[in-house]
Amino acid sequence: MSPKPLEGIRVIDLCVVWAGPFATMLLGDLGAEVIKPENPFVFQPMTRGMMARPPQILLERSIAWSGGLPRNEVGPRPWNYNPTFVSLYRNKKSFTVDLRRPEGKDILRRLVAISDVVYENNAVGTLEKLGITEEWLRDTNPRLIIVRVPAYGLTGPYKDARALGVHLEAVMGHTLLRGYDDADPSANTAIYSGDYMAGAQGAFAVMAALWYRDRTGEGQTIEIAQAENAAAMFTHAIMDYSMNRNVQSAIGNRDVHGRYPCGVYPAKSPGDATTMDDHWIAIHIENDAQWQQFVEAMGSPGWALDPRFATNEGRAAHFREIDAHIAEWTRERDDYEMMHLLQSRGIAATPVLEASRMFDDPHLRARDFFRQQTVRDAGTHEYVGPLWKFEKTPVEFYQPPVCFGEHNEYVYRELLKVSDAEYDALKAGGHIAEEYDPSVP
Repeated sequence: MSPKPLEGIRVIDLCVVWAGPFATMLLGDLGAEVIKPENPFVFQPMTRGMMARPPQILLERSIAWSGGLPRNEVGPRPWNYNPTFVSLYRNKKSFTVDLRRPEGKDILRRLVAISDVVYENNAVGTLEKLGITEEWLRDTNPRLIIVRVPAYGLTGPYKDARALGVHLEAVMGHTLLRGYDDADPSANTAIYSGDYMAGAQGAFAVMAALWYRDRTGEGQTIEIAQAENAAAMFTHAIMDYSMNRNVQSAIGNRDVHGRYPCGVYPAKSPGDATTMDDHWIAIHIENDAQWQQFVEAMGSPGWALDPRFATNEGRAAHFREIDAHIAEWTRERDDYEMMHLLQSRGIAATPVLEASRMFDDPHLRARDFFRQQTVRDAGTHEYVGPLWKFEKTPVEFYQPPVCFGEHNEYVYRELLKVSDAEYDALKAGGHIAEEYDPSVP
């Protein structure tokens, strides 16, 4: 087997929540050694969970991706198996250190000196308050690649604003565009696609910087403002305004290019939205020839033969009427059966799957989309696998989601070569631990 693509590259993960950890997960999947320093005295919300020791009532009132712990129980070490955490921390290492104290900061300095990348997405000013400035990092390792992923950039009037993905969306205007045209934006559910986009771009930026360093010997600092990066989600609207002065608005599931019909339609379901087992299918007709194929697939009902609907211009003028008729046809039929029927006629159509149905999707199974991994105290479950399939360098789960402080011995003794006396002193001072300090709620 060939070496992993990023084998031999060491990344220090100073990340929180989603955008940063997703990027370092991608780097870890590609073979980089990703090491996360964690503070036993400071809990980072939405990174290893909402709280270190959440009360049972919080789990019962949390959404699944935040509070869905195994057996719906807090357990002894919930920070090791919170669903948000386990989805982002495979193929990584964890060691503990309190960076607020001089001896802790010195440990980080020694690790920086033998690393290739420092990656962080904290609120602007967080690292600076600890004395971990770009100058400090660069003095420690001139060849270092520093990646900073703030919400709105390191400069400008918004630089100090705290933000999650949902806030980025609202500030950038995406929340106004991705809703239904008959609903207020406040009705939108929260999504965090900007985090994933920032993570993917950040991982690519690291690889580009490594390529540059291999040729020049020079490190560099990379700044990725998440809000600017997230603008790619609605480039069409930005260009439409820049070039045509058109201000786009929410259009629901319709086609941004004006091709009709295009939408998500109800399928035959075992239940409804209240029981969370309602089924839907997405259908997109791209031209008049496809419309004719669609009409035939439906059995050429009388309403579909109306000459008003023969052209895209006519369908655009009457799309709500058409959508109502399509929904009458789709709601009596199985979503997968419709998918195969329509795709056989060259029409884009696919079921809209809620998470649990994805495990039974034959295409995802054939692509090895899910992989098993065993998480300490949580058991063996299936998780979304790596994004790539390489012929010569298989990408796998080399390690399950890392437990808090799991690699203390490796980092302190093997990498940093600390003496027994120093190790004992750091442990006595609370730097080295496998649990959060009792003072952390």
